[in-house]
Amino acid sequence: MSGTRRYQDVAIELRELIRSRGMAIGERLISERQISEELHVSRSLVREALIMLEIEGLVEVRQGSGIYLSASPDEKAPMMRDDIGPFELLQARQLLESNIAAFAAEMVTKNDILRMREALEVERKGIETSDPNYNGDEMFHLLIAEATQNSVLVDMVRELWRKREQSPMWARLHERIFNADYRTAWLDDHRVILTALQSKDPAAARRSMWQHLENVRETLMELSDVEDPAFDGYLFQPIAQIN
Repeated sequence: MSGTRRYQDVAIELRELIRSRGMAIGERLISERQISEELHVSRSLVREALIMLEIEGLVEVRQGSGIYLSASPDEKAPMMRDDIGPFELLQARQLLESNIAAFAAEMVTKNDILRMREALEVERKGIETSDPNYNGDEMFHLLIAEATQNSVLVDMVRELWRKREQSPMWARLHERIFNADYRTAWLDDHRVILTALQSKDPAAARRSMWQHLENVRETLMELSDVEDPAFDGYLFQPIAQIN
């Protein structure tokens, strides 16, 4: 269907599947994996479509229990959103920011490094105080872009964060998984990236940024899976790592 994102097409197909089976409100849908197989689409597209339908109020996702119909598809008209799915956004970040980190390693200055250390300290304090904001996290990624001395790249990274902040799908996903453990792990990732930048090692900077965003992606995929939190298959394909 033209004019829609792929996950929106999947949401429409899922609506039709619910309607064709005459499901009653409160009835449990087939599993995420079964939907993926029946509609012949990836597991990540199904998950993004379900998040969209949950935001619309058509389905309810119960952690560890399943997906339940909470309204009739005839009563709940679809609200087509210009919203980017969280895994699509992460894929774009992985492609762009890993290469930005490599370039930053060549261009970074002492002042850039000092500012990045300050950002990590903001991030650390945010974790300690359970601050729900990601100020230090965002600051660190933007400072890496600024270290390239290229304003176009800075604008590109800033736009990716803006899309994340304005995404209801991203917000809904984070409501389910917010905890200090994964934020601490990601802070450790940031320290590895900073070490590569300090060493002015472009290959290490690219690898460490790629791996950091891969860790974020895998965490979101695993913890957002309502059917089997340990399931690690059918993952949204990451951008191939370039050495």
